[in-house]
Amino acid sequence: MITIRTASTDDAPLLARLNGIVHELHVAHRPDLFVDSPGQDALEALFRARLGDPSVTAFVADDSDGRSLGYAQARVVSWDASALVQPDRVVSLDQIAVVPEAGGMGVGSALLEAVRDMGRKAGCRRLVTEVWDFNEGARAFYDAAGLQPMNVRLDQPLCP
Repeated sequence: MITIRTASTDDAPLLARLNGIVHELHVAHRPDLFVDSPGQDALEALFRARLGDPSVTAFVADDSDGRSLGYAQARVVSWDASALVQPDRVVSLDQIAVVPEAGGMGVGSALLEAVRDMGRKAGCRRLVTEVWDFNEGARAFYDAAGLQPMNVRLDQPLCP
């Protein structure tokens, strides 16, 4: 059985550790962008600060033995209408990670549903997220969960 709970600032060390699951993949594919070995203290401070932001919510998935199997971090984002765009309020899934041994157990889906529920309660019209092109597992997960590409962000180095 998987239980989803809202993370508190006391969970900063846990989120910092769970973040390593995805961060290692990011470093392997984009060492030009991601810090190879971020310090634990700095990561914990980062997550404490994020959890202190009222627009940010993090969820932790625990199994029946109390082991944490993954987390998701999301935030509510709003913008006003302009001459070009409609006003909108969305829930942005900024991070999600599941321990490898829990893959295929529904942990990611349960976390995603918690984010969706949070967004609905906050009056959000849509869920948005970004995924790195190299992260085939995440892309397949989002596709299976019904998320569709909205735009494509392109990248080109300008320095050798």
